[in-house]
Amino acid sequence: MITDAFACLPIGKDLSLEQGACLYVNPITAIALVERVQKIGAKALVQTAAASALGKMVVGIAARKGIKVINIVRKTEQEGVLKAVGAEYILNSETSNFERQLRILSKELNATVCLDAVAGELTSKVLSAMPYGSRAIVYGGLSEKEIPIHAGMMIFQDKKLEGFWLSAWAPQQTPYRIWKLSRQLKSLAKKELKTDISARFPLEKAIEAVDYYSANMTKGKVLIQTLFTEGN
Repeated sequence: MITDAFACLPIGKDLSLEQGACLYVNPITAIALVERVQKIGAKALVQTAAASALGKMVVGIAARKGIKVINIVRKTEQEGVLKAVGAEYILNSETSNFERQLRILSKELNATVCLDAVAGELTSKVLSAMPYGSRAIVYGGLSEKEIPIHAGMMIFQDKKLEGFWLSAWAPQQTPYRIWKLSRQLKSLAKKELKTDISARFPLEKAIEAVDYYSANMTKGKVLIQTLFTEGN
């Protein structure tokens, strides 16, 4: 494979190839999103799909920055996953009083930014429950649904929607910024940015690997192994 040198990051000898393989998209996205929250000036944030690999990374990075996180999940078992990485505030979007709980908690913590990986109706519900002037940064579309936003939410409550795509963000960064980012990744790689790996499949079982991951997304990442191994 041939690629641009500026698209590569050194991982160091103390990091396994497996963790190195997971160190680009999710970790850099998590760092960039939390930095965006800081730039906006928010003291707390809300995140959907919070039990995902990226969601758990946001919990750790935000804690380092002193930013409170309201984590939204849709399954009870996902709450334990988040508590294990130190999450303090967890709400289940499937409960009957979810929107009321979110409205109260987001006002209490002054959570004015939502990091959203789901899209669809959930984005609208969450943004509606958040304080005046809040915004949702949409970086994923797990629901595969459009986001229904009432015009009054933007006109009278000054709420906003914006997007984030790593492939558009990365080319805008200077070489110095990429160097600083590589240092951040190294310092966080063994804890806040560590990726759980739930299964490994050989290349010839790639389709089976995708099916397994689709059914077990919150258990961890699935690696497709080529002929090259750790010792080669």
